Amino acid sequence: MALQGLPYEKVQAGMASLPVVASAVHERLQVAAIDFGTTYSGYAVSFRAEFLENPLKIFTYNWTTGSTGAVSLKTSSCILFDPNQKFHSFGFEAEDKYAKLAADEEHFDWYYFKRFKMLLYENKRLTRTIKLKDDKGLEMPAMKVVTECIRYLKDHLIKTCEDKKTGLNTSEMHWVLTVPAIWDDSAKQFMREAAIEAGIETQNLSLALEPEAASLFCRYLPIERVQGADGVGRIASLAPGKRYLVLDAGGGTVDITVHETQTDSAVREIYKANGGPWGGTKIDEAFLDFLTDIAGLDTIEIFERDFKEDFLDLFREFEIKKKTFGPELEGNQKITFKIPLCVHETYNERHGEDFRRSLLMKQDLKDQITFTGDKLRVQSDQVKKLFDKTCQRIVSHLRDIFAEPAVRNTDTILMVGGFSESKMLQNAIKHNFPDKKVIIPEEAGLAVLKGAVIFGHNPNMIVSRVARKTYGVKVYRTFNPDIHPAERKVIIDGVEKCRGCFCKHVEVGQEIPAGMAFDEKSYHPRSRSSTSMASKIYTSSKRNPVFVEDRGCKFLGQLPMDVSHIKHYRDRIALVRMIYGNTELGVEVRNAYTGEKLSAKFDFLE
Repeated sequence: MALQGLPYEKVQAGMASLPVVASAVHERLQVAAIDFGTTYSGYAVSFRAEFLENPLKIFTYNWTTGSTGAVSLKTSSCILFDPNQKFHSFGFEAEDKYAKLAADEEHFDWYYFKRFKMLLYENKRLTRTIKLKDDKGLEMPAMKVVTECIRYLKDHLIKTCEDKKTGLNTSEMHWVLTVPAIWDDSAKQFMREAAIEAGIETQNLSLALEPEAASLFCRYLPIERVQGADGVGRIASLAPGKRYLVLDAGGGTVDITVHETQTDSAVREIYKANGGPWGGTKIDEAFLDFLTDIAGLDTIEIFERDFKEDFLDLFREFEIKKKTFGPELEGNQKITFKIPLCVHETYNERHGEDFRRSLLMKQDLKDQITFTGDKLRVQSDQVKKLFDKTCQRIVSHLRDIFAEPAVRNTDTILMVGGFSESKMLQNAIKHNFPDKKVIIPEEAGLAVLKGAVIFGHNPNMIVSRVARKTYGVKVYRTFNPDIHPAERKVIIDGVEKCRGCFCKHVEVGQEIPAGMAFDEKSYHPRSRSSTSMASKIYTSSKRNPVFVEDRGCKFLGQLPMDVSHIKHYRDRIALVRMIYGNTELGVEVRNAYTGEKLSAKFDFLE
């Protein structure tokens, strides 16, 4: 059913002549995707009949940016709770409300969170009870904050569709949440549990890896909508047999994967997902550092703390301008930023001199910046420096990836994500990799979101993935004095055992067909008195770890299994089959003697 007349952004007519791969999953009549990003968030929706006719017929909501009334295809990833920790608002609305509260000095007991998604990447031991600190140091459970973000976007989509009488049936809706490919299993589980708490049933929920989703979206794009494209009808560089690197540069992270297109239009991953925290927010941080250099740390701290509305306006202006900064800026060209009056007044109060006059005394900056009224004029070379460190880090990482044997024949870079819209990043990639074809879709910032919808309709388009880590289980083995250290020997039920052995299931770098169930491995309780088991899951950056304490090993979580209803110890052997190659780790457990399916699921959170 079409969504004509809705406040949605509709894809232009026309698409590449690319067949839709038949999906073995149950046909999903409606698919909604939520892209909860570090800087911006949004949603998209598609109906099955229209997907079969044109997979690019995907609809996204048009958001209004604060008091300016500008239209944006995503809203800010900010959330506001009242003093009782009750949800108040999300996105641009939350930004504006909080800024007004701050202007009236009524914000001190409100909870305001922004750009907090990176916690799920940076925290190496996530728990369900982990807390987030807002900009004033107030704490709330991260699970509640993320849950309310997802709930808001979900409810907003449903209400919009219902208001426009689209015939939306929420019982038929399959939801897709986007996550970075470099996230570990605990972060993915955190997102799934938050989505369930937000009212999405687990059987109606999938997680899509962001660079994969973008790759699927670009597979369908007509050539006229892609910068750097070649061929006729569709992009020849993405034709069957071609390999291409997906550079998903978002607000918080840069996600990289390498794909090869198959003859049936499916995609296989040929090198493990990788990347790091080098997203567009690093440019914002560099701009804030620049302001600190010219005004002083004390002035900028007060500006950010006490004049939140002005601070928000300045960085909204910078967010728009930074996408337009490009290498074509000439050395003597100046970029203008309007510096709020409060900065001048604060500097005067703190230092007893005029802010503009003080800049003339800074030898390293006096030739780079000037003031005209309240407008700061900055030489273009100084503006370009804001991008140098981040762009160089991304380029350096890409050089390492292209040096890998599995990637050496890859001659195309597909740039997607909001930060990929930056001309400075685009130029850095093109300049440093002149032998590569660089492809940039005109909707680089929406490629992940719209690709997630395509993935929801047809998850089988990704036929294989490469293991980012070696996965295994901590086990006790029969002690062998010739190979096992004496300090690892323990006695269990009168038998000498070696503790802490790494029982490998999957090896890092191994290509795994999507949804592949590996050979069953048998496990039994540690002792005869045990009525439950909890296999401890470990990962390693090494191919063949021997013990779980070896260098590069990390405890991931556990697989609890209840065998209390099985009377005899000898019958308590469980056969565990790990399922790899999907966006989330899966498992099947059954009793070795009866074949009975045992209830078990991974727990990667404490």
